[in-house]
Parts: sequence; structure tokens; C-alpha cells
Amino acid sequence: MDILAEETLFVGTAEAEHVEMYLKAIWHIRERGEDVKISIIAKMLNIRQPSVVQMLKKLNSRNLVEYNKFGVNLTEEGEKIGSSMMRNSRLLEVLMERSLKIEIDEEMVCGIEHHMNKQFTDALCVMLGHPRKCPHDHDIPMGECCKSN
Repeated sequence: MDILAEETLFVGTAEAEHVEMYLKAIWHIRERGEDVKISIIAKMLNIRQPSVVQMLKKLNSRNLVEYNKFGVNLTEEGEKIGSSMMRNSRLLEVLMERSLKIEIDEEMVCGIEHHMNKQFTDALCVMLGHPRKCPHDHDIPMGECCKSN
């Protein structure tokens, strides 16, 4: 029997994950009430500032951020992606702590959050009882499934 006929393997798209991490970082910085600065993004993502500038220009050209000399803001689409990433990671943290009763592993959360689609995220949220806060006491962005409750 051909093993490839049974199973499909997926190679993650590093570029998409990279974009999502920037948008999540910007979303999180803004959530903390801070101005979004290149230096803060660089520190949060452990990336050099020139690389952050290069990526912000790319995100600007994709209409995910508004980046200019006045600062960095998420566009509507960037906001949607950033919020979705925060929702995914915070729901995973709740799952690990409350349901699986394991220590929260941020590296694992970061690896999984990029591969969660809306159906999976909403099912996880429903299963967890629509938590409003993560174990770190941050708000979990609401999904469509939360609005019907």
C-alpha cells in the first residue's frame, strides 16, 4: 500500500506566519495602550529594526497596515487578522490550562495558532464555554459564535 495515498503532509507557509506575527504584535502593542513603534515591534519579535521597517513597508503595500512617518496603524484587514491571531492564541492558552491541565507552552501556541481556521476556533470557543479572559487576564476577542449566546 502506498503511504502517500493515506496521508497528506502540509508544509507551512513561513511568509504567511511571519505576516500574522507582525499583525498580532501590532495588535497586542495597541491593546496595551502603547504607541506602535518600530523599536517595540523589534523587541517583541526579537528582530532587528531594519527588518521591521522592511516588513512594515511590505505590509503597507498589501494594505494590512498604514505605515508612514507618523506611525503604524492596522487597516481593517490587518485588524481582522491581528484580532483573529490573538483570539486563537488566547483560546489555546485556556485549553492548555483549564482543559488539558498542562503548563502553557507559548512556543507550541505560536506554532498552532497559524493553522487554526474559523470553524476550528469557533468550535474550540464553544467547547471552552466562550471564555472572555485568557489565563494571563487579557481579553479574548469575540467571534461570531460568542455573539449568538
